[in-house]
Amino acid sequence: MRAFTKPRLWLGIWVLGWLLCVVLSMITPPNVSLDVDNSDKIGHFLAYGILSAWAVMIFQSKSGWWKSAVALICLGITMEFAQGYLTSNRMMDWHDALANTMGVGLGLCVSFLPMQRWLQRMDRKFFS
Repeated sequence: MRAFTKPRLWLGIWVLGWLLCVVLSMITPPNVSLDVDNSDKIGHFLAYGILSAWAVMIFQSKSGWWKSAVALICLGITMEFAQGYLTSNRMMDWHDALANTMGVGLGLCVSFLPMQRWLQRMDRKFFS
């Protein structure tokens, strides 16, 4: 992990994001009235993008980023199978898994930006 004053806080928020993805993937989907075709794909893309970007911001090494990315892609695929086989109110959709994967790819792009140190700056600002 990167050097943080409160490393468990930042890691805990990331883990909470994972849990939120799992729960929201399995419950009855909320009725969001967006007049956009496949608007749920935007949510998938953003959720996994944020989780991936967060991983870049908390883990120092490229190895950590790639392991997190692979784990997130596996989570997205697993959630699609779980929706198809374990729920009666959700359906398996490979387009959702693709949106998740694209989000992970976008999140990894944070590694090319100064933004990758944003959490460290926040940590120093609030906890140093």
